[in-house]
Amino acid sequence: MLGVDDTLVGLGSKGLQYEGDFFYPTDSGTNVTVSGGKHVVLALSPDVKDLPLVVDYGVAMNYETLASLEPDVIIIRMGSSAFLSGEDERAQKAIRTLESLGIPLVVLYSPNCYENSDPTAISDEIRIIGEVFGKEEEADRLASCLESRQEMIIERTRNISEEEKPDVLVFGLSPMHRTQTSAGIAWGLKTTESYMIEDVVNAKNAFRSDLGSFEVVSTEQVLAMDPDVIVIGTAAHYAPPDELYEASYYKNLRELQAVKNHRVVSLPYSPRNSAKRLEYPLDLMVIAKAAYPEQFADIDLNEWTLSFY
Repeated sequence: MLGVDDTLVGLGSKGLQYEGDFFYPTDSGTNVTVSGGKHVVLALSPDVKDLPLVVDYGVAMNYETLASLEPDVIIIRMGSSAFLSGEDERAQKAIRTLESLGIPLVVLYSPNCYENSDPTAISDEIRIIGEVFGKEEEADRLASCLESRQEMIIERTRNISEEEKPDVLVFGLSPMHRTQTSAGIAWGLKTTESYMIEDVVNAKNAFRSDLGSFEVVSTEQVLAMDPDVIVIGTAAHYAPPDELYEASYYKNLRELQAVKNHRVVSLPYSPRNSAKRLEYPLDLMVIAKAAYPEQFADIDLNEWTLSFY
């Protein structure tokens, strides 16, 4: 957005380079293929595919590779990708080591790092990056644009009563977490996803766990929650609602209200970062329209998305 992507010399997340294709089997014995999933960064700046990776989730930082790139500045984001928590011991060690190399270091904190997971905390990150590149005015305009779209949704749903609020489940269809007993992953109360549901859209998070991250949930847990609305978040790949409607391995979930009433929607593909990125207003509008179709009947999601971009 600030026109400085050509200054990148290395990356800290494989998710920015990954292109995901997958298929799912249906009851009729056919396979449905879903292809083309990629991070919006890769779509806009294809050259990031060739940049060296200095660290990734679950992989130690390669300080030798990093030093060989001779960066003028290093930007680390806590609460996302390689460092899922700001308190992570590995992250703190990385900060100390990088500081000892004498390279200027900027540490950002995603909404995930705060007790109050308001996605507008991203505005602070945007403004700091604006300062790094001398683009303060552009950064401020971008942050304000994102915040105004969130505020519009808050205004429309502010007066909805407790009795009218639907139960919304953010559900990740991950093959890594789908077994005979587990159905996928869900985001509990102390997450940005939950803040978006409860504090912005003014609905209820169906998954009442307060552990502060996503958790593996069983088929029985999902059936017991029986949410009014299911929002499919990126867990391993982009998953369309049809996977939940048609895939043979989700047959046991077809009695859910949301599935029977076709109130299942998908968030835009967002590997590793989910709701904690520039596109958070899109996630908000997807959730808002699914939860309250009448309040947002005038919003055409296709047009709104194109307008946003």
